[in-house]
Amino acid sequence: MLELENLTVVYGRRRALEGVALTVGPGEIVTLLGANGSGKSTTLRAISGLVRAAGGAIRYEGRDLARLTADAIVAAGIGHVPEGREIFTDFTVLENLQVGAHTVPARDVPARLEAAYDLFPVLRERRRQRAGTLSGGEQQMLAIARALMTRPRLLLLDEPSLGLAPRLMREILGVIRRINGDGVAVLLVEQNARAALTLAARGYVLETGRVVAAGRSADLAVDPRIRAAYLGLSSDRVIP
Repeated sequence: MLELENLTVVYGRRRALEGVALTVGPGEIVTLLGANGSGKSTTLRAISGLVRAAGGAIRYEGRDLARLTADAIVAAGIGHVPEGREIFTDFTVLENLQVGAHTVPARDVPARLEAAYDLFPVLRERRRQRAGTLSGGEQQMLAIARALMTRPRLLLLDEPSLGLAPRLMREILGVIRRINGDGVAVLLVEQNARAALTLAARGYVLETGRVVAAGRSADLAVDPRIRAAYLGLSSDRVIP
C-alpha cells in the first residue's frame, strides 16, 4: 500500500531524513520507533505532503505522491493525526469534524458524522462544545475522528497517547485496534515503545534520520539493543 524508497528530507542545511525505506501493507499496523528528533514526525509529514522530499520516492497504492498537494493526498485516501492534535480550539466539536470532511461530498457528511460519533460517543454528547474546553483524551479522540471523516485507507498517527493518563492511553490504543479491524492500515509513531510493539505487526527504528533496525514487532521486542534503548528493559525481562 505504502512504500518509501530512499526518502530524504532537508531542513536548511540539516538532513532530517536520509535514505529512509519502509513499507506498509494493506490492513497492517506498522510502528516507527526512535528518540525525539530521530525523524519520526518528519516521515509522517513527508507522506502527507506537509514537507517536501529532497530525494527518494513516496508511493501510495502505486501512485507517486511527490507532486501532490496535501489536500490531494487526503483525497487519495491518507489521513494524518499530527502530534499535539492541532484541533481548532475555538471551533466546536462538530465544526472540527466538518472541517475534516472538506473533501467529502455534502450528501455523505451526515453519515460520516454518525460513524465518528459511534466510534467516540462522548463527541456526540459534546458536539456543540468548544474543542478547547475538552479534556486531553477527548481532544485526541476528536483529532482521530476528524482524520477519519474522509474514510482513509491509511491512517498516520503521531503520538496518539502523548500526555494521556494510562487508562485513556489504553482506551485510545483500543480504538486504534478497532479502526484497524475495519480494514484501515496504520503507520504509528508512539513514544511508548512497549505499547507500539504490542499493537503493531512490524516496526522500524529511526536514529538521526536513518533506519537502523526493522523487523517483526516480536523480534524487535527481544532485540537487546531495542530493549535497552527504547524499552528500558534488560535482555532477560519479558514485555507484559
